[in-house]
Amino acid sequence: MSEFIIRSARADELAAIGALVSKSFDELDADAYLVPVPEDRERIMADFFTLETEYAFSHGKVEVIDHADGGYAAAAVWYNRVDPLPEFPGYMDRLTALAGDHLDRFGALGELFEKNHPSDQHWHLQFLAVRPDHQGHGLGGKLMKNVHDILDEQGIPAYLEATNENNVRLYRRYGYTDMDPFAILLPDGTPFFRMWRPAS
Repeated sequence: MSEFIIRSARADELAAIGALVSKSFDELDADAYLVPVPEDRERIMADFFTLETEYAFSHGKVEVIDHADGGYAAAAVWYNRVDPLPEFPGYMDRLTALAGDHLDRFGALGELFEKNHPSDQHWHLQFLAVRPDHQGHGLGGKLMKNVHDILDEQGIPAYLEATNENNVRLYRRYGYTDMDPFAILLPDGTPFFRMWRPAS
């Protein structure tokens, strides 16, 4: 795996990272709920993930793994929630513009996450994305460990919402445990699974 290196993202790369997240999350049930029209889904979700990545770039950490071919192999998008997140200027205007007729669905997602978000200080793994042709090679774990090591040194826990049971098993291997409540549901029944990693 020597051809893969981790680095911090640059501001001019955030749209490309949003596109990577969209591509790697393309088959998720949550994406289908947010944008039911397949022809619109990739464009809208890429814009949404870019918006979230910009927010994290200002108030957290965005890291990528570069491949020797010059492309991105994987990315991790983290929010620093040791202190309450400040408002992101223009966020709602941009969300309204990109979501269009689907704004209520994005609102339901945001409400679900906010209602069930832990209040303790932590870092939040918002997205962990691996390019489809690079999945299964440990890149997601490598990205997580890079930040986990820093958090452990500082005594800070981590939190995430897993999107399926396969991801739950992956995150358990990296020290995440199930929270109560564990599963939280979108209006159509699509689940997310709340997980917490104590500092070690």
